[in-house]
Amino acid sequence: MDSEIPITYVPARNTIFLSYALAWAEVLGAYDIFIGVNAIDYSGYPDCRPEYIQAYEKMANLATKAGVEGKKRLRIQTPLLDLKKSQIIQKGIGLGVRYEITHSCYDPSEHGLACGECDSCILRKEGFLEAGIQDPTRYISR
Repeated sequence: MDSEIPITYVPARNTIFLSYALAWAEVLGAYDIFIGVNAIDYSGYPDCRPEYIQAYEKMANLATKAGVEGKKRLRIQTPLLDLKKSQIIQKGIGLGVRYEITHSCYDPSEHGLACGECDSCILRKEGFLEAGIQDPTRYISR
């Protein structure tokens, strides 16, 4: 992992997620949108940075009826933003996440096995190791 934006970058991915969430929140009359972005161990994705989230929240309050009318301020909640991967894993364990049925891989095999080599797999492996929890991820054996 280096300082460049990785090849796994998906253009505007979080913008799309947040846009759908914003539209649905307005329909429901909700004022909190949650997204699982992470700025500590992120792999250089520009839409995982706090600056991006702050800018999106400002835009959301300029682009919605509730924001324009000043009824209530919309908030983008980022509960994982400042957590290390190991902390996220520990929080997941505490919440009962079944990590054995998940993976984070950007290049899985045709059978759904994680590659074990992409940035996301490396960060996941390091997170489990640092958390002191055995990684149940099924990786391609190379």
